[in-house]
Amino acid sequence: MNRKAPNPKANKSIMIITYGVVGIFVCLLGYMGYFLQVKSETVINNSYNARLDRFSDRILRGEILSSDGRVLAETLVGEDGSETRNYPYGSLFAHVVGYSDYGKTGLEALGNFYLLSSHMNLVEQTINELSGVKNIGDNVVTTLDVDLQQAASEALGDRKGAVVAMEPDTGKILAMVSKPGFNPNTLRADWEALISGDNKEAQLLNRATQGVYPPGSTFKMVTALAYMREYPTDWQDFTFDCDGTFEWKDYKISCYHENVHGTQNLEEAFANSCNGAFASLGLELNLNKMMDLTGQLLFNRELPLAIAYSKSSYAMGSGADDWERLQTSIGQGNTQMTPIHNAILTSAIANGGVAMKPYLIDHVESEAGEEVKKFLPSAYGSLMEPEEADILSGLMRKVVTDGTGSAVRTEDYAVAGKTGSAEFETGKESHAWFTGFAPAEDPRLVVTVIVEEGGAGGQVAAPIARTLFDLYFSR
Repeated sequence: MNRKAPNPKANKSIMIITYGVVGIFVCLLGYMGYFLQVKSETVINNSYNARLDRFSDRILRGEILSSDGRVLAETLVGEDGSETRNYPYGSLFAHVVGYSDYGKTGLEALGNFYLLSSHMNLVEQTINELSGVKNIGDNVVTTLDVDLQQAASEALGDRKGAVVAMEPDTGKILAMVSKPGFNPNTLRADWEALISGDNKEAQLLNRATQGVYPPGSTFKMVTALAYMREYPTDWQDFTFDCDGTFEWKDYKISCYHENVHGTQNLEEAFANSCNGAFASLGLELNLNKMMDLTGQLLFNRELPLAIAYSKSSYAMGSGADDWERLQTSIGQGNTQMTPIHNAILTSAIANGGVAMKPYLIDHVESEAGEEVKKFLPSAYGSLMEPEEADILSGLMRKVVTDGTGSAVRTEDYAVAGKTGSAEFETGKESHAWFTGFAPAEDPRLVVTVIVEEGGAGGQVAAPIARTLFDLYFSR
């Protein structure tokens, strides 16, 4: 009987196919492991996943707690078995804690998966399920500090705006206030009025993360950094003679209330927030390099933030005319920035150039108080060199000791900061900004404040920040 000899080419093809199939199988196993360990919670907790809400059929939604265990959100059960989500602090934490009616926002959305998971004793869970009784969901323990939140809210008062307080070396958000607010306990009754087209207050908007504003003179941190990078050996020789108004061709840039600052070096111009000096400086910058720098500093980019936010925008490209250059260099023009972005940038300066990812959940614990998941600080990356951060810190310290930030000057601790007064519409008062950190030599707290139509940042926003610094360092 004649047999054909094996075909080497056919055997090679079979081996290639075999190895290919095995390779695909290994890749599938690897991705499945990655999905289960890393991505599954994100997918399950996606706001578009309707199946997650079905967990509430057998689990009583857990509590949201402050960093010291005070209840920020809880589920109350009536005698008839009806469930009501209750917020003991009313409007105080409305935006950051969020709500769970008409969709979910804030921490109610971010922690939804954990709040609808239960790590009760397995025996109890089995008994409850057999009895038709709901198991109690896990509690989300936040990074939020009730006392700082209350202080920020009271200091802002009835004015529109936002306050953010965070730790620069960890990214923990300690306070996040937005006004005007709303009462989540009466959301169902108030809903139609809140979303009405006639309502111009935008109470549902979290101004701390979603409000976009011209950054005003706080943007001079960016302009100063750009100038130092382009002129590394010459920036310390910069001088400008300020007579209150800088004229260039047919354009005029005035300092706040046309204040005359006289002869200024870069440090003095930064401390006094001299618009004329920074407008002249802006004319010397390479626009392509400026665009690259703002991208590096997270303009026009996603922020490392897990709750809803708006992108900050920077639009000055290589074809910009002189007027746009003058305006943009002092934080006006088309530049827009959120308070949380300003806080992240300030934190990076305070943290030697490294931006930490802001976070709001410290850990998740069972109904019995046992920790089931811990969230740790995580670095986003370096936004600038340590030497650059050190120089900017020194400039910001000068703002407080000798410039527009005197409202946060105290002998109890050293503050570094930057004020801003951002014009946004002719005939209206400017927005008041302050962003800074303390202690200047070993930063532990960053505070960023914006007061809509507040006027001078040093007179209006800085005292609000001072309130938080005073409380934080008095404990």
